[in-house]
Amino acid sequence: MIRVLLVDDQPLLRSGFRALLDLEDDIEVVAEAGDGMAGVALAREHLPDIALIDIQMPVVDGIEATRRIAADPALAGVHVVILTNYGLDEYVFDALRAGAAGFLVKDVLPEDFVHAVRVAARGDALLAPSITRRLIDQYVARPRRPAAGGGPAGLTDREREAVALVARGLSNEEIAQQMAISPLTAKTHVNRAMTKLQARDRAQLVVFAYESGLVTPGDG
Repeated sequence: MIRVLLVDDQPLLRSGFRALLDLEDDIEVVAEAGDGMAGVALAREHLPDIALIDIQMPVVDGIEATRRIAADPALAGVHVVILTNYGLDEYVFDALRAGAAGFLVKDVLPEDFVHAVRVAARGDALLAPSITRRLIDQYVARPRRPAAGGGPAGLTDREREAVALVARGLSNEEIAQQMAISPLTAKTHVNRAMTKLQARDRAQLVVFAYESGLVTPGDG
């Protein structure tokens, strides 16, 4: 059973999301909150698999709530998915840097919304849609403080190649095809890179790849 926490300051939207998820046999909404501070507290209380968090809220916004969840070792199993009204919201990339596993635009189709919850629960990043690539291309190009560790030092050539392909939105199966290796080996390269870089999930590999210069905006 996938346990979900809903955090949004609009009760009507929360009700709509809950209604969609309640139709699924393998998904359970365990709690709701109307601001980020309450959301973090409920995450600690219920330990959900997924926290769906609105990016703009009162008291504590979605970015800070994501940062607090990502920084809490007790919440290491919580995957944050940011909810935004706009596909190119200027704060979304900051949320990915803070530890979010990906983002969803609120007008997503119901079936895509439910699918995204399952994808995030598997630990995969919600970074494949072209709109996400455009967002990353736009906002990663802004001048930023280099990521901790500076560059891809410590990774093998194959691990660097795998991380670059993750940053372009490829799945393990697609990475395996590109690298002419088995899907299991591709997964091993990705997991080892995550361990070496202390990345929570694949989204953090994407952030690292861009901020370290391993890939650049506009790469195919």
